[in-house]
Amino acid sequence: MLREYFNGKADIWDENVAEKDTAKLTQMAERLELEPGSVVLDVGTGTGVFLPYLLKSIGEKGKVVALDVAEDMLAEARVKKPGRNVEYLLADITDIPLYGEMFDSIVCYSSFPHFQDKPKALTEMKRVMKSGGRLFICHTSSRAHINEIHSQIPEVKDDTLPDGDEMRLLMSGAGYTGIKIEENNESYFASAEKPG
Repeated sequence: MLREYFNGKADIWDENVAEKDTAKLTQMAERLELEPGSVVLDVGTGTGVFLPYLLKSIGEKGKVVALDVAEDMLAEARVKKPGRNVEYLLADITDIPLYGEMFDSIVCYSSFPHFQDKPKALTEMKRVMKSGGRLFICHTSSRAHINEIHSQIPEVKDDTLPDGDEMRLLMSGAGYTGIKIEENNESYFASAEKPG
């Protein structure tokens, strides 16, 4: 059902839904402090809104694997051709068809509320992350705003962004350490590490 919902929105997503404020997107990408040359998994890449900002951070020697469950969203992302060092992967976040310990960082930009099994998704992301790797869950809107919008859409009405306490429990339960959560009226930013 979720896949069908996002496939149905793919051709209007950038115009009607996606963040258009490039300053906000740039600032969010800078908060990730990605190292040049990093290998990054962009989970729920959608139409690839955040891809150019990730690519700018990691440079020519870096690589992004853009994962999404909706093939039409990935098709829209591919059309934009943000860089040579991007691979597209159609998959569910709870069952990533990749070897373990591949990624320096994993980014969930504007996607985490839609993970239907959040504990399993967090565990699976940790599996494909290198020891010492970092996970980022980020939004360029507040948690309250995101949850309010989703509550009005029948297909995603239960897709909420957890509050700080719940997110800490989810992340620690999946074995992450160094958990930090920052939220305000403009954004939501959670980070954690896979123990070395």
